Amino acid sequence: MIKCTKAQIRQLKTELRGKIPAEQRQRIQMVLLRESGMTQPLIAAAMGVSLSTVNRAHMAYDRGGLRALEPKPIGGRKRENMSLDEERALLARFAKAAGAGEMLNIHDLKAAYEEAIGHETSNSTVYYLLARHGWRKLMPRPFHPKRDTLAQDAFKKIAFPTPLGKPGGLPQGEAANCGSCSPMKRVSAG
Repeated sequence: MIKCTKAQIRQLKTELRGKIPAEQRQRIQMVLLRESGMTQPLIAAAMGVSLSTVNRAHMAYDRGGLRALEPKPIGGRKRENMSLDEERALLARFAKAAGAGEMLNIHDLKAAYEEAIGHETSNSTVYYLLARHGWRKLMPRPFHPKRDTLAQDAFKKIAFPTPLGKPGGLPQGEAANCGSCSPMKRVSAG
């Protein structure tokens, strides 16, 4: 089945002589073998690939030409909200306060980030942003904001009373009788 003009075949052969990735070279060869009159099952057997791979290469060339045979890049940040440079610029606004030893408030950074991207996002996105740019983990709060200090002090007095008000907890006479406090004695078998 011949679908290409002589100019297109010449262009494919010229491209084949250049330095190109192996995947693209194989796809060009599949198209050239089709133009020489081979069927898709024979091309698949000759190239050592599946019939669907040959079919996809032919359809890609028919739709997009030589550019469609180029391998597509893999990896990267496909779902990024901001580019790395934009993220650096956003963090630069907060870097001055952080450099002065102040703690960074995640809520302020999250609000600025959401304003920059135009929609809401989770806290984990902001923490990943900080980790990606080498910022260390923020310290946890030293106490609960809704704590009740009076209740804490009352609990300490009730839960851990000391007998007779002594710092050690046991009166002097009882400390000597306590098995864990008495000195070791030598025990003999007979």
